[in-house]
Amino acid sequence: MSEDTFRSVEIERTSVGKYVVRNARGGSMSMGAGEDASFTPVELLLAAIGGCTSIDVDHITSRRAEPTQFSVEVTGDKIRDEAGGNRMQNLKVEFTVTFPAGADGDRAREALPRSLQQSHDRLCTVSRTVELGTPVSIVTAAGPAGD
Repeated sequence: MSEDTFRSVEIERTSVGKYVVRNARGGSMSMGAGEDASFTPVELLLAAIGGCTSIDVDHITSRRAEPTQFSVEVTGDKIRDEAGGNRMQNLKVEFTVTFPAGADGDRAREALPRSLQQSHDRLCTVSRTVELGTPVSIVTAAGPAGD
């Protein structure tokens, strides 16, 4: 993979069930098992799906008019499937977006359905990866012995 396609985060354990996630740009956030206010991995997956699509839609529509409201709710059901594995189903991204009255707002409203479709069909890396599926490899890196 070339350097411009590579993405990564690092996760550091701070205590049982509590972690800090860091990106290469210096950002960090807490993640946990749902026992405190930290985001769970499933919540981060939902946020990633909604965030990716939000960025796409916002960039397209706000060129025409600044929204007066822009909120997104991402929902789904965490289930145990027939094989006994955990997964999400019924994923839904619901946008509530309004634009001001006038010609610019009309153009933004007109662009909204198309921007949602473009994000779903080709722009949003996260939801496209979830929908199309991609293998995930889990490996152990060799660490120092005797810690």
